[in-house]
Amino acid sequence: MKKAYIFPGQGAQFPGMGKELYESSQEAKSLFEKANEILGFRISDILFEGSEEELKQTRVTQPAIFLHSVILAKTSSDFTPDMVAGHSLGEFSALVANGTLAFEDGLKLVYQRALAMQEACEINPSGMAAILGLEDEKVEDICASIKGEIVVPANYNCPGQLVISGSNKGIEIACEKMKEAGAKRALPLPVGGAFHSPLMEPAREKLQKAIESTTFKIPSCPVYQNVSTTGVIDVQEIKDNLIAQLTAPVKWTQSVRQMIEDGADIFIECGPGKVLQGLVKKINKEAEAASI
Repeated sequence: MKKAYIFPGQGAQFPGMGKELYESSQEAKSLFEKANEILGFRISDILFEGSEEELKQTRVTQPAIFLHSVILAKTSSDFTPDMVAGHSLGEFSALVANGTLAFEDGLKLVYQRALAMQEACEINPSGMAAILGLEDEKVEDICASIKGEIVVPANYNCPGQLVISGSNKGIEIACEKMKEAGAKRALPLPVGGAFHSPLMEPAREKLQKAIESTTFKIPSCPVYQNVSTTGVIDVQEIKDNLIAQLTAPVKWTQSVRQMIEDGADIFIECGPGKVLQGLVKKINKEAEAASI
């Protein structure tokens, strides 16, 4: 049976996440403590005791989800992936899980990514919106029709659920047009900025330098990346896709379909929440999905 391990992105966090893991496993405890040391603040305290608001800060959210996901994988007694994939931020968790990145390096990159994205959000006030009940092509056409503002498809989550990203004005215009075109909902999201859009270019440039100076090893199994949607094991290609990811859309629907085509029998979600399992079932009703 071919196992595909999938790792969630920003939005999956919840107060108290990882506490049980920390208390029940010595290995988990030492990894959380190592993370506190690397980051220079006790992120474990925010995870276990912090409020929803504290967890929502990008500089906390991204390393928090990464830590929960990776430590869960590392302490799982039967973690034997045949392929891995992660949604946006989750791609970094997937790359530690399949041995491409060391735990410490993955955490440092995720933290640098979070800070760079937060900074890019402050430079360009912007946002995202979920478009429900409209074909992907229609959403793409409407985004392309808006002149003078940046608005692009950002997350292809599952058929009938596409997230768009762009300037505040661009999002506002797009939402009106989407509703006129028959979208069930066009809902602005409570996020800090236009992730996976050209407005993340300042963050991409910063992250590129960090990625290029980090050691990447040949993975133990292919990673299905958000940008390419195909299984990748070439180290340079993995790096290039990871750099491109910040300004390019997350092609989750296409990645899951490709994994199924390549023989994935079961998708196992590794990290907080069960969002990705739900998306997998919407992409393919026959697909088997579970969580660690």
